[in-house]
Amino acid sequence: MGQKASIRDVAAAAGVSVTTVSHVLNNKSGTRVSPETRERVESAARQLGYAANGLARGLRLQRSQTLGLLSDEIATTPHAGRIILGAQETASARGWLLMLLTTGRDPEVERREVQALARHRVDGVLYATMYHQVVRVPDELRPMPVVLLDASSTDGAYPSVVPDERGGGEVAVGELLTHGHRRIGFLTNVDDIPATHGRLLGYQEALRAAGVPFRPELVVVEQSDTPGGYRAARELLGRAERPTALFCFNDRMAMGAYRAAAELGLRIPDDLSVIGFDNQELIAEGLYPGLTTVALPHYEMGAWAVETMVDLLDQPKGARRRTARQVVMPCPLVRRQSVATAPN
Repeated sequence: MGQKASIRDVAAAAGVSVTTVSHVLNNKSGTRVSPETRERVESAARQLGYAANGLARGLRLQRSQTLGLLSDEIATTPHAGRIILGAQETASARGWLLMLLTTGRDPEVERREVQALARHRVDGVLYATMYHQVVRVPDELRPMPVVLLDASSTDGAYPSVVPDERGGGEVAVGELLTHGHRRIGFLTNVDDIPATHGRLLGYQEALRAAGVPFRPELVVVEQSDTPGGYRAARELLGRAERPTALFCFNDRMAMGAYRAAAELGLRIPDDLSVIGFDNQELIAEGLYPGLTTVALPHYEMGAWAVETMVDLLDQPKGARRRTARQVVMPCPLVRRQSVATAPN
């Protein structure tokens, strides 16, 4: 067999420097390489059968090229699985391996899994939660580089990414207001978590911006599941002056609202408009008519966490904590068929 192509061979074939080849093939952040140059380098590498040696690079930098994703319950919940997909695909594109561990919210399991990550010499840990929470980073993780995923820390010492709960609430209610609705009910969650507070603030802010008075009696607190949504919707829709639209804390509550509307002979969206939150596709696309909802940016948050960790590891150790970024990611509206102009 002939001798394997080297990085210098790729550089010569592409007409660029060895440094440029390294930047392109290792997806080095913070470098300016034109799309044309990138394509030329990648084409030359393919033709010569050259692949960047991630293991050798890791040894040179004293890295394992491995990240740990330590979560509470993400791996067992379908609606948050896109966090894993976003993290995994981004890690692979950057030449990194992602290890996934789930604690089941058991502190003892979490302690053992942190020890396992340390034994495997992971370079950093993505500490993730199933839904947006404020967390205290375990003491065992503090010696390691950590990025928080769908969570923020009590001390703000770690880079973190969370969804814009308030902005999502404003977008949802704004859509209903645009369609002429003024009596908008809010089926909200009983739990004391950031999403509960943020989505209520978004609801109130959208009303305020449109000059519509906030009416506390249109807000019903319930369990954030389908039976809870059903009970809350029955309460609101059974009133003499019923709302013409419902903003639901999540898609499961919206599914309960659909049932309540059907029992009362109300057609969606002709008699009642409904908007959910989360964009759980099995629910939102499975309901009839399809549910307009607000999407949580799970994939994008997973990708951001990996990008941020890899960039963090490229910094001198002393600078890592000083550059902790707290990112709030937009929640876009996904329009389907559950919203129409308010009835007269």
